[in-house]
Amino acid sequence: MIARGRYLARAADCAACHTSSDGAPFAGGVRLESPFGTFYGTNITPDRKHGIGSWSADEFYRALHDGVAPHGQLYPAMPYTSYRQMSRADSDAIYAYLMSLKPAAVVNREASLPFPFNMRFAVRFWKLLFLQDALPDTSRGASADWKRGRYLANAIGHCAECHTPRGRFGQIDGANPFAGGTLGRIHAPALTPQRLAARGWSAVDLQTFFTTGIAPQGSAFGEMYPVVHLSSQYMTRDDLHALSTYLVGDRPAAPLPVKAPSADTAQLAEGRRLYLATCSGCHGADGEGKPHVAVPMRANSTVRESDPHNLIVSMLDGIGEQNFPGLERMQEMPGFAGTLTDEQLAQLANYLRTNWGGQPAHVSAHDVQSQRR
Repeated sequence: MIARGRYLARAADCAACHTSSDGAPFAGGVRLESPFGTFYGTNITPDRKHGIGSWSADEFYRALHDGVAPHGQLYPAMPYTSYRQMSRADSDAIYAYLMSLKPAAVVNREASLPFPFNMRFAVRFWKLLFLQDALPDTSRGASADWKRGRYLANAIGHCAECHTPRGRFGQIDGANPFAGGTLGRIHAPALTPQRLAARGWSAVDLQTFFTTGIAPQGSAFGEMYPVVHLSSQYMTRDDLHALSTYLVGDRPAAPLPVKAPSADTAQLAEGRRLYLATCSGCHGADGEGKPHVAVPMRANSTVRESDPHNLIVSMLDGIGEQNFPGLERMQEMPGFAGTLTDEQLAQLANYLRTNWGGQPAHVSAHDVQSQRR
């Protein structure tokens, strides 16, 4: 049971919120920004004073299923909105694993929330309005793999927490499951079968991505990088196949080819000049990328995304060095916020999106300026 719990805790990505970069495993302290204030991952080691050492298995399951801990209501920053679909057997296995860990006497940090969000008792009313058992499926299937993938995506992996839009009170938009989320600096892209096919994804490529962090469509970055680093790379081949099957469906649509450029050469000339001067050294003159250095721009999923937000933010902020499973890595990409103007970055974005993403040249200097920190 402990071994199974360890596997499930990884599949559920518990470490991402409950293990800080310089702290003891599962001792909390991870800073979680939100539109409502700042939350901090809690201590879930068996320490009886600061962790969950005094909790019973029933109380642990209630926290996962109902968002209620022995000390009171839990904010929905803890994804019980998805974990409530988890089976009791899996909850008990995770509990057994956590109770086998070394206790860490690390004090929890209180959430820093303005009024009225700091009124924790009000969470019970939020639940009455918004807590639901399951979201509608966006893909179709009936196979054993599809059903297992549904459980992994919706309950264990809680993918909807990031990849589904939210309403003004932070509730998951049940009418638009997997239509994309905007909570973080990097937006979580849509995971519907149609949107995945539009960006060139197949079930095979998705499985490669979850296993290694790298696929022909690009590499994991932003908040998806720790998902691969801490979670999906440790999942079994069968489970990753099931997860990928659920996302695209039992009869997936064929990945769409990149559309022909929609702008003329003269319109993209300045963007091409900027690309050759600042980007081609790593990404290749023809967008082919360089193994172990930088991903291809040609047919890149971020470049093919209809919303240019993530591309603009990546160019402004850069992307840190990425160490993937095995010996694979991607070098640091510098940000160009201090070296290129809004107009230059807009021209560069339009060249990338039009030439290799099949998107129109609609990015403006105002679009870039609005994303500067």
